[in-house]
Amino acid sequence: MTFIGPSPTPSARDFVYAKLKSQILSLELPPGTALSEKESSLAFSVSRTPVRESFLRLAQEGLVQVLPQRGTFVSLIDPELVEEARFMREQLEKAVIRLACGSFPSEKLEELRGNLREQQESIRREDDRRLFELDEIYHRILFEGCGKLNTWAVIQQMNVHLNRTRLLRLVSDHQWNHLYEQHETMVQAIEAHDAGLAESTMQEHLLLSVKDQVVLREKFPHYFK
Repeated sequence: MTFIGPSPTPSARDFVYAKLKSQILSLELPPGTALSEKESSLAFSVSRTPVRESFLRLAQEGLVQVLPQRGTFVSLIDPELVEEARFMREQLEKAVIRLACGSFPSEKLEELRGNLREQQESIRREDDRRLFELDEIYHRILFEGCGKLNTWAVIQQMNVHLNRTRLLRLVSDHQWNHLYEQHETMVQAIEAHDAGLAESTMQEHLLLSVKDQVVLREKFPHYFK
């Protein structure tokens, strides 16, 4: 019998990086927030070294800005990076949903249906963060059902710049029914093999973030460059 030892635990650096990134993307640490090595090391019960390394890694991703003689801050949202991420996502998601309309596993279709039921419940509870998570899961299922998870991983690398605006929009405005309706229409289009309807609905769905930018920049000007 082969002995399988315990799974390796993540390093302190990886732990701190993951926690800080989650706090930034969830807006728990809003754009412009000052970050302290000392305070973070105390909060996470680690030395300053993994905190410093995490700050540098987040800076490489554009989520943290290190300013000499001034300190380290959560980066402001860059509209140009947001638009570039949205553009890439739009092109790839339209292509994937066309594939889904041609052939899509029945078990993944059922996962989408289950996801929609959870979305309805999140809307009823006005749970913005859970709705955001379910939205991400919904789109991931589309890529997974089409055998394109590596493409989804590429999207995620740029999504860090888009996701803060998407969550900010959900938090600031609880009128979410149209988002659910678009998700529902796309599932119906997949079932009916209607690629034209699926693609046009996906494009409309992702263009919402363009319209939201104007409103969000007026409402939260201190969050944007």
